[in-house]
Amino acid sequence: MTAGILVTKIKGDAATALSEKGSSAMSIGGGIALFVIGAILAFAVNVQIEWVNLDLIGYILMGAGVVVFLIGIIMLVRRRSSVSTTRSAVDPASGERITRQSTSTSDDGI
Repeated sequence: MTAGILVTKIKGDAATALSEKGSSAMSIGGGIALFVIGAILAFAVNVQIEWVNLDLIGYILMGAGVVVFLIGIIMLVRRRSSVSTTRSAVDPASGERITRQSTSTSDDGI
């Protein structure tokens, strides 16, 4: 019995948008996980190990979780951008200069 593998190809900007969305979501989730693990180590674990200070490790993990969470939020905000394009050409029939301006905004809602 053979198992089939479904392979999909994503072209251009769609692949970039998916990878950016995934990395920012992972940053937010990873930051929350680090914070929770750090809080558990700092406040809930009452084990004394002579060569490791679990309270300090908990506080360090909580700080790292906040930093990673903020980086994820910043990545979400920066992903939304707009592009403005201006094209100029000469109309061969009338000889007039024609300018076309277009603006596109990539605003993906989560």
